Amino acid sequence: MSTQQGRIVIVGGGVLGTMHAIHARRRGYHVVHLEREPEARGASVRNFGLVWVSGRKAGPELALALRARQLWEEIGADVPGTGFRPAGSLTLATSEAELRVMEEAVKLPDATERGFELLTADGVRAVNPAVRGDILGGLLCRADGIAEPRLALPALREYLGRQPGYEWLPGREAVALEPHAVRDQAGQWHRGDLVVVCTGAHFTGLLGPHLQATGALAAHSPDGTGLRRVRLQMLQTAPFEGTLTTSVADGDSLRYYPAYDVPSRDLLGPQPEVAAASRAQLLMVQRLDGGLTIGDTHEYDEPFAFDVDEDAYDHLRARAQALLGVPLPRTQRRWAGVYSEVVQPSAASASGLYHRSEVAPGVVLVTGPGGRGMTCSPAIAEETFL
Repeated sequence: MSTQQGRIVIVGGGVLGTMHAIHARRRGYHVVHLEREPEARGASVRNFGLVWVSGRKAGPELALALRARQLWEEIGADVPGTGFRPAGSLTLATSEAELRVMEEAVKLPDATERGFELLTADGVRAVNPAVRGDILGGLLCRADGIAEPRLALPALREYLGRQPGYEWLPGREAVALEPHAVRDQAGQWHRGDLVVVCTGAHFTGLLGPHLQATGALAAHSPDGTGLRRVRLQMLQTAPFEGTLTTSVADGDSLRYYPAYDVPSRDLLGPQPEVAAASRAQLLMVQRLDGGLTIGDTHEYDEPFAFDVDEDAYDHLRARAQALLGVPLPRTQRRWAGVYSEVVQPSAASASGLYHRSEVAPGVVLVTGPGGRGMTCSPAIAEETFL
């Protein structure tokens, strides 16, 4: 889609919808942006705010993440309120098996692109003095960054609102679609050259007939591929007295991320029972207010529970405390979230990294980036307008 004066209607006020608004305005389009809630409340604000390059799969996924990282840098410079900072990450080894995986990872052909460097325990503490626990070493990824999920979306909208050509319409739920148009619950039609629907993990309602008819849902496909929903649990502590100069991951993340699919990964051995049951890995980020965001878990079988599992939180807090080597502040809040992801392979996206499909002429659905949504949303949105 070339640069021109036209009209784009975006449904969904989360990070994917908002990044579409950013790119549409960059190309000179008038943007009408609908969100059913007064403020986005889904996966876009229930995450770490990580711009996570380190663990991405080699090939198209890494390329998408690296392009998104570049865009986050640009957007963060224009909109400081996003809280973007190029902090990097440290994945910490507490066993010889984990260290061997890291040793292989730094020898991969794309290790330089990821900014990988293997550090001794003393090297880890030189980079991040808050890590005082019993560790053997760590993997530094300089390409990783951090944004503030609770602050970024309002900051981006405030930035968009300072220029003409952007209309933010909260409290407007999309209830009907027709070519190049969407109708909200108040009966108003919003028409444009393109309607982009970014409604996250909502697979019923407005998009239910389309998803059912196209066979896009993993639950209804013979081979289990397509879109599915994933539930996670996270927590945030009161302000921590120290300063984490990077984000932090534990060795269990080596099991989860495809970048670490090296021969020695098979030697890691089993996780603790509670971690295996909740498919847990430790990720930890310090917020601008000093609190620590700690997670996360993965649940795939629906229906999801309405409550949260305290055993998983106990495990994650214990892991974080062991790596930091000091007591954690009290838990200030905890929550569950649900995001949508593509179970590969997917015919709906050439790369299989997310779902894109035409709902009607001039109406496109973009969803399913999975746990890479916060990271890759700027690049995914850019691809919509290429």
